Amino acid sequence: MKVILGRLAVLSVFVAGLWVIQVVNWVTGYNLNIAFGLIPRHVSGLDGVVGMPVLHGSFGHLMANTPPLLVMGVLLAATATRALLAVNAVVVGLGGVLVWLLGTPAIHIGASGLVFGWFGFLVTRGLVDRSPAALVAALFVGLLYGSLIWGVLPGQPGVSWEAHLFGAIAGAVAAFIVRTQVHAPRMRDVERL
Repeated sequence: MKVILGRLAVLSVFVAGLWVIQVVNWVTGYNLNIAFGLIPRHVSGLDGVVGMPVLHGSFGHLMANTPPLLVMGVLLAATATRALLAVNAVVVGLGGVLVWLLGTPAIHIGASGLVFGWFGFLVTRGLVDRSPAALVAALFVGLLYGSLIWGVLPGQPGVSWEAHLFGAIAGAVAAFIVRTQVHAPRMRDVERL
């Protein structure tokens, strides 16, 4: 339980940090987006692989990403044992590099690539791991956020469908390559409760 609470604290700090960055971005006239957004096939935009998930175009943009980040983040914290860093590295790294290589010419920003990556991971991991907890998490995420799948299609102006698509693909890849089997707490963890 202590480990899960620690992960939830990290998630809370991350989401709070997104809001602090958004305020700074807004105060500076969204210059952070220009400086650190992902710009496909431009060396100067390569740092956006890491910068893209923490930058947003408006408070509404961040507001739309916050609930799914919290819901899926809680599910990851509760079910992805000892692998959160690796899962996030694959989602952000692979998803971002694919956007950088194949994305449309624009400044790509927003945590929605991370949201779609977590979605792809949780759903795919449920099918790969087949533990009861992973299957319940996959079912819950699928029912709650299944309509996200439409966001991987082009068509909405100003929306990086590429970040959505490649985030979801990276999450699915992470489910196959990162060992995250859900297991019962170890006896020493139970004894401490």
